[in-house]
Parts: sequence; C-alpha cells; structure tokens
Amino acid sequence: MKFNHKLLMTAFGIGMFSFPGLHAADGVEVNHLGTNNTLVRVKGEGKYLILPIQETFEDDAKINVLVDGKLEETIYARLAKTKTDYTVPYDISKYAGKNLVLDIVTPQGRNSVRDAADDVCWEGMIISDTFDTTNTETKYRPAYHHTPLYGWMNDPNGMFYKDGVWHLYYQKNPYGSKWQNMTWGHSTSTDLINWEHLPDAIKPDGLGAIFSGSAVVDHNNTAGYGEDAVIALFTSAGTSQMQSFAHSNDDGLTFEVYPGNPIITLDTEARDPNMFWNEKTGEWNLILAHALEKEMLIFTSPDLKNWTLQSAFGKNLGAQEGVWECPDLFELQIPGTDKTKWVLISNINPGGPFGGSAVQYFIGDFDGKTFVSDTNPDGTVPTKWLDYGKDNYALVSWSNAPDNRRTTVGWMSNWQYAADVPTMQFRSANTLPRDLQLFTSPEGELYVASVPSPELDKLRGKVIDKASDKNIGNHVSNYKLPADGICEIDLTFEATNADVVTFTLSNNKGEKVVMKYDAKNRTMSFDRRESGIVDFNQKFPAITVSPTFENSGKVNLRVFVDRSSIELFGNNGQFVMTNLVFPNEPYTTLSMESKNGDARLQDLKVYEVKL
Repeated sequence: MKFNHKLLMTAFGIGMFSFPGLHAADGVEVNHLGTNNTLVRVKGEGKYLILPIQETFEDDAKINVLVDGKLEETIYARLAKTKTDYTVPYDISKYAGKNLVLDIVTPQGRNSVRDAADDVCWEGMIISDTFDTTNTETKYRPAYHHTPLYGWMNDPNGMFYKDGVWHLYYQKNPYGSKWQNMTWGHSTSTDLINWEHLPDAIKPDGLGAIFSGSAVVDHNNTAGYGEDAVIALFTSAGTSQMQSFAHSNDDGLTFEVYPGNPIITLDTEARDPNMFWNEKTGEWNLILAHALEKEMLIFTSPDLKNWTLQSAFGKNLGAQEGVWECPDLFELQIPGTDKTKWVLISNINPGGPFGGSAVQYFIGDFDGKTFVSDTNPDGTVPTKWLDYGKDNYALVSWSNAPDNRRTTVGWMSNWQYAADVPTMQFRSANTLPRDLQLFTSPEGELYVASVPSPELDKLRGKVIDKASDKNIGNHVSNYKLPADGICEIDLTFEATNADVVTFTLSNNKGEKVVMKYDAKNRTMSFDRRESGIVDFNQKFPAITVSPTFENSGKVNLRVFVDRSSIELFGNNGQFVMTNLVFPNEPYTTLSMESKNGDARLQDLKVYEVKL
C-alpha cells in the first residue's frame, strides 16, 4: 500500500514522527525526521540519484552520504524547496549492493515536519542510468571557449602537457552552479580549442575540499612513482588550509592521494601550490600563496614531498588591497638577446585595476631560492597588470608545454559577480589560451605580452567583410559581422592625425560595446555599460582602460567575439582586455569613426569562426 505522506502528517500532528516507507520515486524512500532533517534511502539500482536544485536559496543542504552505516562523504547542495531550477547527478553506481542512505540537514527554517515534506526536492529525487548534459543555454554558452558540461567552475589548475595532450583541471562544483564542493574537474585537448570532458580527478576527502594547485610530469622519477608519473600538489581546505600530494600512473585520468598528507603545513593561511623543475639548480621549486599576508613563499625539494622554505617575496609590494592567490613563476627570454628574466604571477582578489579580481605580475631575477623584482629608477617596484579587462583571473601556465612555450589560460569571470551572471546550467568559461612573451616599451621598460596562441588561427573561417587603405572619418563606416555574432576581427589602423578612433559592436536592439583608441593618451578603452543584460550586479557595468605601450599611433587589434565574451588583443598581445558581455541578441555590426581628424584603416578582415 502506498501512503500519502502529507495526509499522514496532517492526521498525526506536526513534527512528532518519522514517516518510514514514503517513496519519492521507485527505489527511493524518504523519511522525514524533523523540521530540518530527512533520511533518503536509496534502494533501487542505477547509475545516478538525480538531485533537484533551486538556486534562489542562499544556504546549502548538508548531505552526509552513509554507506553500510559509515560516513562516506559529505556534499552540499541547494535542494529545491518551491521549484526546480535544474538537476544534478550523484553517482550511486559505486555503491551497488550496499546500504546507501543520505542523511540530509536542510538549513531553511521550517515550522513543522509537514512543511519540510512539502519541499519539491523529495518528489524529484529519482534514480536514472543517464544524465542529460545537452546544452540548454545556447544563448550564452561560448562556442569556442572551454566550459564545464554543467555546474560551477572557477580557477584553472593542475595543468600539464604530455604526449600531445593538453590537460586542464579546474575548480568545480559537481552539485550546483554556485561555488561549493571544490573538486578537480578534468578536460583534455589536442588543439587547445576542442575539449573532451573526463571524470572528476580529485575529490574532497577527510582533509577538506580540493582547492587549486599544480601538476607536473616527473620525468626522472624523483618522487618514486615511476618515470613520467604525473604528480599533483593541491590545497586541502578544511578547518585550515594545508598542502597535499597525489600521483597518477594513467596520465592524469585518476590520482591516488598520498596517505601521508598533508606534506606542508603552516600556522597561517596559504594555498595554490605551483611547482616546477629548475634545470639550473637540479631540484624542484614551489611557489605558494601566503594569501592573507599578501606575499609568495618559495620552497625547494628533491622529491616533491619534502619541501624546505627558502624565502618570501612581495610584502608591501605591488597591489595589496586583496589576498594574493594562484601564483606562477617562470623564465622568459628577452627578445633580441640571449638573456632571460623571470616572471612571477600573483593573482589578486580584490584589488584589480577596475575592481574585483585581476592578474598582476613582477619581472625580476631568481636564483632558485630567492626572487628579486626589478625596480623603477626611483627604486620602487612597479605594479603591472597582465589584462586590463575585468574578466581574467587565476591565470596560470601549462607545465611541460612543447617548444619551450609559456602557454596560459585564465578563469573568465570576476569574483564581484561570478555567481550572478545570467546562466544556470553552467557557470563560467576559461579565457582563450595565450602564450606569454616579454617585450620592451618605447621607454625601455620590460613588460609581458599575452599573445593569442597559434592554435587560434585554425578558428578562422571565411571572410565576412573586409576593407583596406581607407580613411576613418567623422562619418560612420559599418561592416558586417556573422548573423550569430561569433567571429574574429583583425584590423590595423593608424591614428596620427586623429584624437580618438571609435569601434562599436552593436545589434538591432541598440545594445553596444564601444572601444575607443585615445591617440593623445595612448590608451584603449572598452565600455560595456550598454552591452545587453548588465543589471544582474551593480559591479558589472564598467569601462576598462588599458595603456597601449606604443607611441606611433599605429595599432593592430585582434578581437575575439563569442556568445558572452569579447577578448581584445592589441599589438600582438602587448595590451589585452577580457570582458564578459550578455547581449539579448548577437552583435551583427562593427562601426568605425574618428574625431578631430582622419585615421586610416590599413586593413580589416572579419572572420567567421569554424566550429
């Protein structure tokens, strides 16, 4: 006999009984124990238990997963109360033949057990052999950027290259589209454009959630797990933050967590270990973000497990408004010479040039133990930004990249509004890949250029519109973009006789992005205040401005437009702005004009993107 649990609770009173035998669906038994505690017994067989999620809740339900009476893991999810926004899968196949119980504590206030039983999540929990990951958000899911199949994504981490494959791990929430349950998601690519989604690689354990870290190919078997074993270091984030170790003998598909974790503990918060083999010193280096102290710690090791603290860098240097996170340290050649410099990346949140999170860097020298930054003529250490947009954060590089390349990718969002952007099946994308190179400004200062990686050239399809050797006057010249707005724009202009040159992307609704080159101040600005949907967070509408690091008035722009992002690379990546946009319909027109004199458009091509 199947009971109506709502009628039972009405008959027997409020909050006094557990109601066994009440089925949300075949194979799922729901027992309400109190106003905020429910047991879900999984008795059926299948691959997934489907969990209904409602994002409007501010608090997560705590779900203790009990297997044969023992606590297996704890996850957190915003279980649906009044409506289901989307669903997420919980893998139950590994518990086949065992007694599986979910002990769920819901934080939302309830007046009675009856009220708790009314939550729509209980009826929506079903067992399924499949979970549909078909894209339901074609309006804003990028066409040629990496995104998670579903759920939340933030920092890229653990990136390495091996046997022709680029491995990208990332901070992931498998149980919702907001930050929680930090896990290493995993995708691979052979061309940095098309990505294959693989099973999650490292999951939370008894030491806490799995925060950012790095991975290397241990060519010389220094750690003792075999030649070319993949070694990962990451932050275990429980009550405190500590650094942990794992290894893989199947090219990073699965990892075995080291039973002696943690391998590094400090008395203050530190995270995001980034390690590399130092050929000059014959040992491993590790740079660790001493987050709240706003500095980086540098370690050495012979075997990737035993680390010695050698020095610290950054106290009272650079941008200091926010915490320092996601470090990187690498050597680049000075163009036209046989000399090199070291670059130290320090992602910071908040404190970016236009609010929220951003990527700062320092150029200097490193002897294997100590990093010393170059200084200005007055002895101060300059603050330098890798990207002058609002939406490039947690940028780090691939280990072991071919041809001595320093190839990077960032998280294309900003902590100010990342959880509020108008998507729900997934949240966040990665930037396009960029290869980092040094360049010298006209004033003789060294900077880092973010050059679009050469693999991106393969995206170029047919030319939609073009122009050459043409004046950009006070009148407006219009050029066509593809109907879906997805394109690359490559243009070169010279503005020696004009004060301002304006480039506008627009659609039929009057939504627009305005990019202006200021010849007098040698800056490029990007205005997204009228770009489409901008009211989901008051920090989103913004104008960003970048120096152009030139004094000739001649500028080349490569502008990559996707469904919800625009990445502008100037003069071979010497200045970059990465910004999200959410137009209600695609931008289909590029307009140009100049003021106070004519500029000359030397060349323009609008490329369709090959998908």
